[in-house]
Amino acid sequence: MSTNTPDTSPEQRPAVRLVDIEPEQAGQRIDNFLITKLKGVPKSRIYRILRKGEVRVNKGRIKPEYRLKAGDQVRIPPIRMEEKPAVPTPPQAQIERLEAAILFEDKGLIIINKPSGLAVHGGSGLSFGLIEVLRASRPTAPYLELVHRLDRDTSGLLLVAKKRSYLRSLHEQLRGDGVRKHYRALLCGHWDRGKHHENAPLYKNTLSSGERIVRVDERGKTAHTLFKPISCFKAASYMEVELFTGRTHQIRVHAAHAGHPVAGDEKYGNQDCNRDLKRYGLKRLFLHAYRLEFTHPGSEQPMDVIAPLDNALGAVLDALEAGQR
Repeated sequence: MSTNTPDTSPEQRPAVRLVDIEPEQAGQRIDNFLITKLKGVPKSRIYRILRKGEVRVNKGRIKPEYRLKAGDQVRIPPIRMEEKPAVPTPPQAQIERLEAAILFEDKGLIIINKPSGLAVHGGSGLSFGLIEVLRASRPTAPYLELVHRLDRDTSGLLLVAKKRSYLRSLHEQLRGDGVRKHYRALLCGHWDRGKHHENAPLYKNTLSSGERIVRVDERGKTAHTLFKPISCFKAASYMEVELFTGRTHQIRVHAAHAGHPVAGDEKYGNQDCNRDLKRYGLKRLFLHAYRLEFTHPGSEQPMDVIAPLDNALGAVLDALEAGQR
């Protein structure tokens, strides 16, 4: 009688891996490094092999919080990983649309004028977000990570790092005051407050449905937004908005709190206003990340990048201007 035994030939057994850490990989924790390298392996197993000393750095045991240095050699023990299903590919038209939206690119940074309606990452029923589409268009790129985020319906400037060192530098600038974010927004109603600083704290809730809702609440985090009018019409006001903090839905909630919600906002907006502005051709949220000022992580030179409004939003402003005559 024959018995079936698993094939344990050397060709099929996982082998010890020795990985040399490059400068771009330095600074990350060993546990996060392993989670990236061992995709498909449960985190509980990764922490177990760390605790047991099966992972070594420079032949020595390390703790999960150890931060890798350039030149380190990491020993990864034999570990079998589950085969992952084939990843679906974004439509070619979507890839081409995103590539056409790139405003700047060098060896470490991509600046994109994100179209409205494109989420920055997949999830919640979306197969592809901007970062998945970008990775699909550059399958050999070793590193592509979002520096920050924009709401799905918000258009405009978005930074993507091609190097870990660039990501770290830009995150440090974002945490401090090294990045200035300027938006263009159309707000409902006639703005008569001039230059206005809004400092209401924002508190984030997640509903049972999974939807995120942000409210002005004293329990919330500090938030600071500056509103400055550019053109005021009968039905709405075209504004420059500067963010000094980066809270979820900050501009939309602060604008509504000030009594002038963002035009086209289905979550925090005024439905009567949204309906009226459709007569001027508005079909989406009128919120656009217009300008970014920061220091380039590689050259250390100041960057000042502008993404003009698209034709559809420009046409809405033209229609409002014509209605004034």
